[in-house]
Amino acid sequence: MKKLQMLNKHTITFEEGCNKYLDYCRQRNLREGTINHYKQSYTQFYKYFDHEMPVTEITQSAYNNYVLYLKERMNNDVSINSYLRDLITTLHFLMDEGYIQPFKMQAIKVDKTNVETYTEAELTLLLKKPDIRKCKFIEYQSWVMTNFLFCTGVRQRSLINIQIKDVDFDNNVVYVNVTKNRKPLIVPMNQTLAGILKEYLKYRQHKTLADYLFCNVYGQQLVKSTCYHMLYTYNKKRGVETTGIHRYRHTFAKQWVLSGGNVVHLSRLLGHSSLSITQNYINLLVSDLSKQVEEINLLNKFQGRKQINFSTK
Repeated sequence: MKKLQMLNKHTITFEEGCNKYLDYCRQRNLREGTINHYKQSYTQFYKYFDHEMPVTEITQSAYNNYVLYLKERMNNDVSINSYLRDLITTLHFLMDEGYIQPFKMQAIKVDKTNVETYTEAELTLLLKKPDIRKCKFIEYQSWVMTNFLFCTGVRQRSLINIQIKDVDFDNNVVYVNVTKNRKPLIVPMNQTLAGILKEYLKYRQHKTLADYLFCNVYGQQLVKSTCYHMLYTYNKKRGVETTGIHRYRHTFAKQWVLSGGNVVHLSRLLGHSSLSITQNYINLLVSDLSKQVEEINLLNKFQGRKQINFSTK
C-alpha cells in the first residue's frame, strides 16, 4: 500500500496573496481605513508586478528591482518607504503562510526632516476670535476646532468622533474614545478652552448628548474631507497659506516643550505607546529649541557668573 504524502501547496497568484492578507487584517479587526490603505498600495504594486503572476516569482531579486523602479519614478523617499513597508508586511505574511521562500527585505534610508508647525504669527491670526455677530456658524466652529486642536493635540480621527457627552465640564476633561492605538485618552482642558466650548454649545443646537461635538452644516458628523476643507478655507481667510490638521499636533508638542512642559506628561497627552515616539518629536524640534541654549545657559547658572562675550578681533 502506498504511503500518504503531503502534496505541494498550490501556488497562488500575487493578487490572491494580497487578498489573503486583507482577509487576515479583517480577522484581526483592523480599521477599515487601514485596510483601504493596503488596497491603495496594492493598486501601485500591480503597476509593476503582474497581479496574475505566481507569488513564488517574487524573490530577493524581484524585490530589489522594485525598489529601483520606485526610486526612478518617485522623488519622495517617504512615499517610497510607505509602499515598501506595505509590501514587506504583505510578503512576510505570505512567507509565514509558506507561499514564499523567506528572504531579507528592508526599506530605504530616509533623512529626517524638521516637523512642520504653525509659527507664532500664524497662531495669532488663527486663534483670534471672529465676530460672532457677523460670522457664519462654520467659520465660528472652525475657530473653536482650531483652539481645540491647538490645546489638545488630538488627531483628526479622534476629533471628528468626539461626542458632546464626552466633554466633562465638572472635571474639565475630554474623553477621547477613538484613537490610533484604540486606547482611550482622557485629555484635560484648561479654563480658556472650557469656556470656549461652553459658549460654542449654545450655538451648536444639538438634539442629544450623543450628537458629535463638531458637525457639518446639517448637524451631522464630520467626515475627514469636510473637516480638512473647513479648516483650509478658514486658514486662507485668515491669511495663513499653510494648512494641516496634524500640524496642530506638532505645534502642540513644540509649544509644550518650549514652555518647559514635562516630556512624560506630553507623551501621555499625545497617547504615544512609548516615550521613544515622543522623543522623535523632540529630536525634530532641535532647531527651534536651540534658541534657548543661550537663554538657559547651564554653565553660567552653576558657575555663578555672567555670560562671557568673546571678541573676534
